Amino acid sequence: MSAMTMDGDFGTKKPVDRNTHSKPGAEVAAEPAKETKMEKTATLPAPVAGTPFGEKLAAFGRAVLPPTLGMLILLCLWYVATMKGGSIPGPAQTWEAAKVLFADPFYRNGPNDQGIGWNILSSLQRVGIGFGFAAVVGIPLGFILGRSKFLADMVNPIISLLRPVSPLAWLPIGLLVFKKADPAATYTIFICSIWPMIMNTAQGVQRVPQDYLNVARVLALSEWKVVTKILFPAVLPYILTGIRLSIGTAWLVIVAAEMLTGGVGIGFWVWDEWNNLKVEHIIIAIFVIGIVGLILEQSLILLAKKLTKESS
Repeated sequence: MSAMTMDGDFGTKKPVDRNTHSKPGAEVAAEPAKETKMEKTATLPAPVAGTPFGEKLAAFGRAVLPPTLGMLILLCLWYVATMKGGSIPGPAQTWEAAKVLFADPFYRNGPNDQGIGWNILSSLQRVGIGFGFAAVVGIPLGFILGRSKFLADMVNPIISLLRPVSPLAWLPIGLLVFKKADPAATYTIFICSIWPMIMNTAQGVQRVPQDYLNVARVLALSEWKVVTKILFPAVLPYILTGIRLSIGTAWLVIVAAEMLTGGVGIGFWVWDEWNNLKVEHIIIAIFVIGIVGLILEQSLILLAKKLTKESS
């Protein structure tokens, strides 16, 4: 049964529903609020499907587009510079020669007539051997110089004296000592690779926070544990920087050393093609040397990032 209320002065009664807990007109006011909320909800942007793929595509474009445009500009300038002919072959002529050259890069017609693939592998072998010996000697020596100020003061003048010397100046000494071109070229790689490793490793050791060494002294750690557990993880980025600088220098020097010593190698191959007046092969060799050097450097950069993440 509904309750009755008085209506003004006339005393008329109106039924009031007890189930309604809001004031009169509340229901009317609620409807526009719902509509406004629905309108706001409808205006929200819907999520775009495939957004991660779009971001990856954009990142790929930013990484690939600039170098691609740079190479295209280089090819255009090369084409314009050689379109009227001359002693330097154009891109089309070089490309045709490259297809013939790389059709069989590993042929052998004698000790001094081999494919470009064998010459690249021979140069990489010399770089690997000389670089490996430089790492075995240079990195421990850098640790020793970084740990001992007396030895560092004794050796630093010698390094300052010998480091500016051109690596090719050591080639005649290598020929005199080893009597052969191949070990002399490897010795030259060793000399030019060892300085960045020594200096970067020693600098990294000297920059290790003294607090780390104080803790090792309190714990009475042996020198071996100090080097392997404290110094090596902290110095690893410096070591990798020295290795990267050394491999770049070694790859530069081996080409010049092989031009002077002869035999098998990319440097000797360039000089031999010059004697045969095959300029297009020399241009191909320039690109090959640059690509191999880029691969070596980028590989070491990736290795450095991986080892740095693992040690951190």
